[in-house]
Amino acid sequence: MDPKVRTAANLELVGGRLCLDFANTVSTHGQAGREYLASYQDLLAWSQHAGILDEPQAQDLLRRAERHPQRAAAALQGAIALREAIYRVFAALAHGWGPQAPDLASLNAFLRTAHNKLEIAAMGGGFGWAWVPDEGDLAPMAWPIVHSAADLLTSDALDRVSQCAGQNCDWLFLDTSKNHSRRWCTMAVCGSRAKMRRYYRRKTTKSTAPKGDHP
Repeated sequence: MDPKVRTAANLELVGGRLCLDFANTVSTHGQAGREYLASYQDLLAWSQHAGILDEPQAQDLLRRAERHPQRAAAALQGAIALREAIYRVFAALAHGWGPQAPDLASLNAFLRTAHNKLEIAAMGGGFGWAWVPDEGDLAPMAWPIVHSAADLLTSDALDRVSQCAGQNCDWLFLDTSKNHSRRWCTMAVCGSRAKMRRYYRRKTTKSTAPKGDHP
């Protein structure tokens, strides 16, 4: 596979928070965007890539999805609905707008489901939080994602949420620069494209500029 070809398994994780990286699993939100979660297998691949699932967990979910394709399709549809709600909430905040009530309601509905799967478990000589899925759950990756969104919404970092200024890109990221000056999701992709566009505009302007009269 060409490493330059974006897929769910190698998509850049540049959001700075799990929920923002999940929002960035489509090139642009809308009909013209390239969808990186085109199948349940893509959702599993991205979840492994993002560190939500390990290989045994992903393989177990894949086997269950193959036995229950309708449930897998519903899990993918629910994950994409969660992604779009996360995107709309944080894109609005990135531009200084208040999120829409239906989007917050959607996040809260996902959050209630997620918290019903959260338990205290013994680990490493102590105790910690653990996600405990039921046998029929095919979307356990959604729970840490919506929990990440809730954490960010209630954190001091919320005013750092920004949106890429690149053409045909609306990815979200946490701007950790000192003066909030980051403009691009990645300099290697959108930043580089913007530089090239500026270069060609300058070159075109020079080549089409009227020549002065010579004595």
